[in-house]
Order: sequence, then C-alpha cells, then structure tokens
Amino acid sequence: MLAMPNVSPSGPPMAASPLTVAVLEIDTYVSGLGWDQPARLFALVDTQRLRAQEPGLAAQLGLDSPDSPASSLTPIEQEELAPGTALDEFLATIAWPDAVIGCALTVERLMLPPSAEASVPEGLDEAQLAKWVAKHPERQEVRMTVAALRDGSRECAVRLREKDSPNEVRTGAGLVPGLADALAATFEA
Repeated sequence: MLAMPNVSPSGPPMAASPLTVAVLEIDTYVSGLGWDQPARLFALVDTQRLRAQEPGLAAQLGLDSPDSPASSLTPIEQEELAPGTALDEFLATIAWPDAVIGCALTVERLMLPPSAEASVPEGLDEAQLAKWVAKHPERQEVRMTVAALRDGSRECAVRLREKDSPNEVRTGAGLVPGLADALAATFEA
C-alpha cells in the first residue's frame, strides 16, 4: 500500500461532498504526474477512523491536524496495476477490507464526442474499435477519476488533455457510469 501525499484540490465548491473533494484531490495529484500514466487505484478511508486506528500513517500523510474535517475521506494509492492487465479482469479480483469505505480509479482513454459516435462502423471487435477511435480526427484524450463508496455514492472527474487545467475539470456522479458500476462491484461479497 502506497500513501498518497495530502494534496488539496484547487477550488472545490464550498458545499462539495467529501467524495467530490476526494475525487478532485486524486485528480490534482495524478495531474501533477503528467499525462500518459498507467491506471491508478486508490482506497478511500474515513480520515477520523484512520487517525484513530493508524496514527503513524495519519501523521505521515499530514492528517494529524485537528483542523481536518470530521467527514473527510483520505485516498490511499494502492500498488500499481500490472502492465497489460485488462481493467475489468483486474477489478473482478479486488476484495477490500472493512476499513475501506470506498475506492477510486484514474484511467486515461481516448473518447469521441457524441456527434462522432453515430459514424462508428458496425462489426468491429474491441481492438479494431480502439484503432478506429485512435485515428478519428475528433478523438479527445481524457483522464477520468471515478469513485464509488460502499453506500452506493459515486463521483467522477473528467479532465481533457487539450484543456488541462483545474478550472476545466468536470465533475458529476453519472459521467462514467460503467466504470462506477465496476468499482461499486468490488464491494459486493
């Protein structure tokens, strides 16, 4: 388990939920590493519980301050995914301990705007579709940070490479529903 440095997102809304704040914090951390990064998985733990049960780790992460909100979530980066591992297969192998109340994943992908989706040729397998999208003139490189909690809450942040600015990051619970569903499934026993 790798500890993620405590990074403050630049300007989340004042009324942002702890999950939105955690997703933006992860987005800020990963954006500082640059583009062309592997997928990254994070456990989300309750900050107060972390302080009480793991005071040394809380201090290492800079969370030993009484000023941290009681309802905050702390992202803890997990070991790197093995290269070449299919994301859906990897997620199907995850089992979280009870202390983990949520998880988040960042992935970079090529996406097409909705207007281009109608022109996708029929009958392409996954590899052929990926090649077709990679050559499409309207493709966009995006980094998606998607999170799901045990209680069913979800949040996503999407950053376009061409608009790589904290002010251009879009958030919403339903932006990447398939990946959010896959993350939520990691909590099903």
